[in-house]
Amino acid sequence: MGRKTHRLCGAGPYKEGPAREVQNNQERRSLSPEGGNDRDGQWIWIWQLGDGRNIILSNPKKRNALSLAMLKSLQSDILHDADSNDLKVIIISAEGPVFSSGHDLKELTEEQGCDYHAEVFQTCSKVMMLIRNHPVPVIAMVNGLATAAGCQLVASCDIAVASDKSSFATPGVNIGLFCSTPGVALARAVPRKVALEMLFTGEPISAQQALLHGLLSKVVPEAELQEETMRIARKIASLSRPVVSLGKATFYKQLPQDLGTAYYLTSQAMVDNLALRDGQEGITAFLQKRKPIWSHEPV
Repeated sequence: MGRKTHRLCGAGPYKEGPAREVQNNQERRSLSPEGGNDRDGQWIWIWQLGDGRNIILSNPKKRNALSLAMLKSLQSDILHDADSNDLKVIIISAEGPVFSSGHDLKELTEEQGCDYHAEVFQTCSKVMMLIRNHPVPVIAMVNGLATAAGCQLVASCDIAVASDKSSFATPGVNIGLFCSTPGVALARAVPRKVALEMLFTGEPISAQQALLHGLLSKVVPEAELQEETMRIARKIASLSRPVVSLGKATFYKQLPQDLGTAYYLTSQAMVDNLALRDGQEGITAFLQKRKPIWSHEPV
C-alpha cells in the first residue's frame, strides 16, 4: 500500500509505519481495535488535534464498506478516551467519492451463517447507539454518496455537514434486503413519508433534498466543506464540555417524551446545569462582562 497523507488544521501528514501515540497528543493513528491492519486490509485513520478527533473511513477501494472489522474499529475509536476532558468533539469523515456504501455484502451471504449476520447487525446498532450516547457531539462530514448503513451513520450523528455533490439512499430493497436497521436512524431524522419513500424505492436524494428534510444540518460547496465543518467543531470545542454533554444527553432523553414529561426532565436538567462549576462561571462571567474561563470539570 502506498503512502497515505491527510492534512487537517495545519497538522502534518501521517506516514506509513506502525500505529503510534505522538507525545504532544496532536495526532493518533489507529487501524483497528488492536492497532494493526484488520483482516480485510481496511483502514480507519485518526486525527487527534487538540480538543477534537477526526475519524476517517479510509478504504475507498471498497467504497468504505462497513464490514464487521470496520465497525469494531469504528466502535473502538469512538470510545477511545470518551471520558477525557480533553475530548470535546468528534468528526467522522471518509476518503474517496463514497462516504460509505453500507455493509459489506460479502459478509451477508448464506455461507457466513445466521450467527455471523446477527453479530454484524448488532455491532452496527451498538455503534449507532454509541454515537447517540457519547458525551461529546459527533459530526458527520460527508463528501459523496452515503447509502444503506452509510446513510444510517450520517443520520445517527448529532450534526451532519455535506458537500453539494453528496447524495443519500437506502437501496437495500433493490437487492432483496430491506434497509430495516438504517430505517431506525432515518425515521428519526426525516419525516415518515420521506423515509418510507427512500426505503420503498431505494432511490437517492440529493444533498439539498436531505437538508430540506432534516437529514443534514448544512450543505456547502465541496471546497468549503472542511472549513465549515471545522468551524462548527472549533466552536463546540471552545465551550464547556460538561455543559454541552449534559445538554446533549438531556436533548435526547426528552425527545420521545410527552410535553409535560419533557418539561419536567429539562427543568431538572437546568437545575443540574446551574450546579455545575462551569454553569456558575458562565453566568458570573456574563454579569462581569468578561469571557468565561471553563474548568471542564464534571461537578
